[in-house]
Amino acid sequence: MVLLVPYDGSSLATAALARAEEFSLFADEEVVVLSVLPDDEEFARTRGWVGADEPYDPEAVAADLRARAREVAPDARFRVERLESDESNLLANVTTDITRRIREVAAEEDVSVLFIGSENAGRVSRPLTSVGSSVSGDPRYDVHIVRHPRDNDPSRGEV
Repeated sequence: MVLLVPYDGSSLATAALARAEEFSLFADEEVVVLSVLPDDEEFARTRGWVGADEPYDPEAVAADLRARAREVAPDARFRVERLESDESNLLANVTTDITRRIREVAAEEDVSVLFIGSENAGRVSRPLTSVGSSVSGDPRYDVHIVRHPRDNDPSRGEV
């Protein structure tokens, strides 16, 4: 079985990865880090993957996310999924596509627990820009929701 961590480099995703890494020591399960990269420059900017004047290079973003994930979970397997551009550039559509891909990968990987960093997962309100609410509702796997980064989160420079 596998522990899956959708990872976008945010402090909550980094905290979720750290918790999955800790859990894997006790459960003896593989940690898989999943980064889903849409072919959408605006989405990349909203996630802080590229600056306002930088071109979006998904390969460079993937390399950066892989390096950041390895700082937290050096033995985890890193998986990148690319999403092709849709005719619509609505952020909600990109988020829906990312959610769908996370669920597909969870099924492919035979996931036992999904570790997700989300301020919104599991709440009654479901913002259109959060993948957490949609992914956390799948009954095929358990879900560990991380709503607060730890004080020693490496992405915050407080190791």
